[in-house]
Amino acid sequence: MIVIDGETVRRLLPMADAVDLMRDTFRRYSGGRVVQPVRHMVRSPGGEVLAVMPAHVAAPDPATTAEPYAGYGLKTVLIKPDNAARGLPVHVGLVLVFDPDTGLPAALVDAAALTAIRTAAASAAATDALARPDATVLAVLGAGVQARSHLRAVGVVRQVKEVRVWNHRPASAHALADWARDQLDLDVTVAGTVPAAVADADVICTVTAAAEPVLPAAPVAAGTHINAVGSSFAHRRELAGDLVGRCAVFVDSRESARAEAGDLLLAAREGHFRIEAVRAEVGEVLGGDHPGRSSTGEITLFKSLGLAAQDVVTGFAVYRRAVAAGAGQRVELRGDGS
Repeated sequence: MIVIDGETVRRLLPMADAVDLMRDTFRRYSGGRVVQPVRHMVRSPGGEVLAVMPAHVAAPDPATTAEPYAGYGLKTVLIKPDNAARGLPVHVGLVLVFDPDTGLPAALVDAAALTAIRTAAASAAATDALARPDATVLAVLGAGVQARSHLRAVGVVRQVKEVRVWNHRPASAHALADWARDQLDLDVTVAGTVPAAVADADVICTVTAAAEPVLPAAPVAAGTHINAVGSSFAHRRELAGDLVGRCAVFVDSRESARAEAGDLLLAAREGHFRIEAVRAEVGEVLGGDHPGRSSTGEITLFKSLGLAAQDVVTGFAVYRRAVAAGAGQRVELRGDGS
């Protein structure tokens, strides 16, 4: 088995490659080539959460050109809210993939780096499928790791000419803007309010840690595409319920959305939305089974919860590339039960 750290993950998995992998994983999931349960969570009284997400991913359809990253794997993540004050990641964890032939553990991969890439890459794949082709103005609400990853990822699928960022801590928004100007050569404006950030935006990415809505309906223009990423629990949300009611809603997994998508479930509780009104899974759009956006004026919403299959596919991709490059730290384990 090899152990692969975050720096190696970032070096071996460029964002453009990750977007292609997410397109393929969405298609495999919606095409019945993935077996995965809804994630299992263990909560402590102190607000910490341990999540375990296993999956088996079958090889892609032989008719496609996708690389055959497939097999068994799982991600386990511990959410430690107090880590923010320590200057450490709030989400810490590992991705484990197993050798498809022997079943022996093949690689243990840093989950923080892998999740940062694959989550944004999934949003980019959804943006490419659902946003207007002429989208050029990007608004990002939030200023953490996923904000940076989404700035990088959306630029893979759209020619971003203008970026507006907002965060409830203005200093963090300015730091994000400085980073984006320096690292991505983007034209970035720090907005003082959410309405100022999203006015006339073509694509909006919500990547906050909010429990209550930060994005109201009023300032969202017709034709906008929204990636709602930050909330992944049934009792938390980033979007106002009446905004969800205005949207054509797409998800990564209908099963997960019914159980965990607080943005949708709370809107439904308020009478703005019916969970049965989800238009399609993104994989169905990418697979040609659903047309996606129905008009240029429609507001499309991708509610992202993440798929264990995404972690398994990217975990295998990094593992194969690490082996080819002689990267990672090799650890010998006994696989005979002794």
